[in-house]
Amino acid sequence: MHSDAQVLGAGTASAFVKMLAGTRPAPYPYPHWMMDSVLTPEACDALVEWDPGAQARAGDVGGRRETRNKARVFVDKAKRAQDGRLDRMAHVLNSAEVRQAFADYCGAQLDGAALRLELCLDTDGFWLEPHTDIGAKKLTLLISLSQDDNAEDWGTDLMTPEGQSVARASGTFNSGVLFIPSDKTWHGFVKRPISGTRRTLIVNFVDQSWRAVHELAFGPVAAHV
Repeated sequence: MHSDAQVLGAGTASAFVKMLAGTRPAPYPYPHWMMDSVLTPEACDALVEWDPGAQARAGDVGGRRETRNKARVFVDKAKRAQDGRLDRMAHVLNSAEVRQAFADYCGAQLDGAALRLELCLDTDGFWLEPHTDIGAKKLTLLISLSQDDNAEDWGTDLMTPEGQSVARASGTFNSGVLFIPSDKTWHGFVKRPISGTRRTLIVNFVDQSWRAVHELAFGPVAAHV
């Protein structure tokens, strides 16, 4: 017998796969996918309504999110239990159908990888230095959820290793940019005015070397043998 999350997830997983299948990759400066209408309306509502408190809002982090590790927030097991909308979202993203789509359309290698969902709330002064996400991260999807004025310009910068922005993802609500981390996937956020809160959901799949298992949506996944 299936849970409500599994039943609802089946339909929305198919919709996600259809959206991904219809998104053509851009080759420059490295393969990436710019997509629209990434999440369901109920997932967007839940993520916009979620207020983790003032400590979760970050201005100048010195170019690295790691400087505020203790204040970071995740769609973990406790949060899924608290909000069924986020539980359903997590089940969709973690479904076999969506995982297979990431492999088929983006070349992601997710066998044994676990889902990690982080909500980021950035304020004026925020910037991120160029970095690549190589290592434990096997897929990165950044979803914009800002509703403030000028939010369209708050998307992630795709960069050169020196930090020059050569392409910028849209900051339009519920748009996203996806890439498979490699030694070429330099990205960050060039410092610019943020008149409100820059709200982003970071979707990662991480391999078994990821030690901060409390951050995971479902916990470690065993690799197929």
